[in-house]
Amino acid sequence: MVQLDASWLQHVQKPARYTGGEWNSVVKDHKDMDVTMCFGFPDVYEVAMSHLGIKILYSLLNELPYVAAERVCAPWHDMEEEMRKRNIPLYSLETKTPVKDFDFLAFTLQYEMSYTNILNMLDMGGIPFYSKDRDLSFPLITAGGPCAYNVEPIADFVDIVNLGESEEHIVEMVELYRQEKAAGFPGGKEGLLRKMAQIPGNYVPSLYEPQYTEKGDFKGMKVLAEEAPPVIQKRIIEDMDNCFYPTKPVVPYIDVVHDRAVLELFRGCTRGCRFCQAGMLYRPVRERSPEKLVQLAKEIIANTGYNEISLMSLSSADYSRLPELVDMLMEEFKDKQVSVSLPSLRIDAFSIDIAKKVQQVRKSGLTFAPEAGSQRMRDVINKGVSEEDLIAACTNAFKSGWNTVKLYFMMGLPTETDEDVAGIADLAYKVLDLHREITGKRNGKVTVSVSFFVPKSHSPYQWYGQQSVEEIHRKQQYLKTLINNRNISYHYHDGATGYMEAVFARGDRRLSKTLIEAWKLGCKFDGWTEFFSIDKWMQAFKNTGIDPDYYARRDRDFDEPLPWDHLDDTVSKAYLKQEWDRAVDATLTRDCRRLPCNGCNVCPELNTAIVDYQEGGRVEKVTFGLK
Repeated sequence: MVQLDASWLQHVQKPARYTGGEWNSVVKDHKDMDVTMCFGFPDVYEVAMSHLGIKILYSLLNELPYVAAERVCAPWHDMEEEMRKRNIPLYSLETKTPVKDFDFLAFTLQYEMSYTNILNMLDMGGIPFYSKDRDLSFPLITAGGPCAYNVEPIADFVDIVNLGESEEHIVEMVELYRQEKAAGFPGGKEGLLRKMAQIPGNYVPSLYEPQYTEKGDFKGMKVLAEEAPPVIQKRIIEDMDNCFYPTKPVVPYIDVVHDRAVLELFRGCTRGCRFCQAGMLYRPVRERSPEKLVQLAKEIIANTGYNEISLMSLSSADYSRLPELVDMLMEEFKDKQVSVSLPSLRIDAFSIDIAKKVQQVRKSGLTFAPEAGSQRMRDVINKGVSEEDLIAACTNAFKSGWNTVKLYFMMGLPTETDEDVAGIADLAYKVLDLHREITGKRNGKVTVSVSFFVPKSHSPYQWYGQQSVEEIHRKQQYLKTLINNRNISYHYHDGATGYMEAVFARGDRRLSKTLIEAWKLGCKFDGWTEFFSIDKWMQAFKNTGIDPDYYARRDRDFDEPLPWDHLDDTVSKAYLKQEWDRAVDATLTRDCRRLPCNGCNVCPELNTAIVDYQEGGRVEKVTFGLK
């Protein structure tokens, strides 16, 4: 166990990031446990403690009497300096156990720009980077999350990748490890991994070898063991009402990014926005009933003391019985000063009545995501909303007393022109003018936030070569010249960071050596603007002989094998190609939630169905094309 000394810990920012002991944290004696797992989040504590996935799996495993689940986050720069100076290894928050002494070290892959933090955490833990250099005296390194659907750039570092939703198969994995451990690991690490590969949803990278053409293009994945399936299919939870959900989440002692109770309304989205990887990965839609959600809310508030409930999902305003749910929550907590909040809203699903209700306790600005400035571009990306929708929503909001609106957009989308970019400024001015017309006042505020589009695997734009950083910077500055009103705030993301994200989002295993080189050059916390260094990254590519443009900017051929083809989210390639063609024609694809099937292949492939709670409390199982 690591001993923390207040004499030096007081010299780092926010010592509570590293001390543990938070309300609802679980401490178990490892001597009494059959299996130990440490969940590693490759970012700072405040970000990690806002992540729902870790909250679910941490609580789920700690419900098992023979498992101890703990947490570790990436130490901030000052803490890392102190730890290295004193030869203190990376340790868990609960028992201060060095991470190398756990059976599993499980990383969450939320963002490609956290990969160097994973390497840094392994190094601080005294754990070799490459899986081939680790025996069973080290923990099994596992990984899951959205980036797992193209884990290839870090595949050589990871023993097991969990594809899809993990509530069921993380338990299966722990059970198998428990059995093998009790038997003395008769097949050694390789034998254990071969058995792990047979658990549906588990990808064991060491059992696969990427093949390349003489030209250097990826041509396929060679399977090295009969236990390893040629394609790994994602896991999902079909019944959200009866699956585990944490009602005693850990409550931090310091402010974190999202410090509130979280209700997950449903999983999946069938809107089909073509830029959105998540909308493809998490299909089909599976809702929780409002009665179940209210019960969960009551337990979470009682166990945490939070005064805010966030209604979370990919598109929360699409929850079938949102008005009823909000009424139920407001009634339940009306005397307890507990507020309800919604994330950014789809304009066409916006209801001012709901907004009024959820902001009775504390009022804030409204956030909408038009995503593109022109109707043509919104049709290209299948956003399915119009300028009229935005104006109608803002009209209702301003008449009801709101003065502040945030608008989210993307830049660098396929087929985008300067006219489309100028449309972003036009919309912002129209919203601001609308506020003045309705209220007669000049105190309206519009915030325009523009991100740099990154093509992702398993989306209709996975074949699209990203626009150059220079072109994005030009467009960012062009838009800046069009916004000259102090009541409109304009924020945009760094183009170089988006470029690096694209490299690893569409990369292959050859990038592992670049990651190590970048880490050696000092790259850490690359998602933080103040620490990101494009010069160091470009030097790392030069030192390892890799052209980053090959991954980020190259258009892929539709028939070209892709490094992530063996990692199956069950949306067919044929459907993604069809969506690409419809994007070129600016043709909309309907939401299949209550309309005929669009043929994406998810429901029949998984032999499951959309679960939709409609009026009257009746569960509708939409079963188009089921096997």
